[in-house]
Amino acid sequence: MWNRVFRALADPQRRALLKRLRAGPLPVAALAEGLEISPSTLSHHLKLLREADLVRCEKRATQRIYALNSSVLEDLATALLDRGSGTP
Repeated sequence: MWNRVFRALADPQRRALLKRLRAGPLPVAALAEGLEISPSTLSHHLKLLREADLVRCEKRATQRIYALNSSVLEDLATALLDRGSGTP
């Protein structure tokens, strides 16, 4: 699981997408605004973020709405802190 999370977080464009979602759920069009990224590349990035369980996607009518899954980030922070303190 963590390998997918780290892979997803390694890319600056995916981190930018996650940063945009901190304010709340957004449709794909709003996520893409201001990013110089093709629709296929955006789709690829969102797929990797979904596979890492960092975002959730909900279909509403003709739109796909993405939301941050903060529980995975919280679990990651806990795991890193536990690792740093010597706790297994």
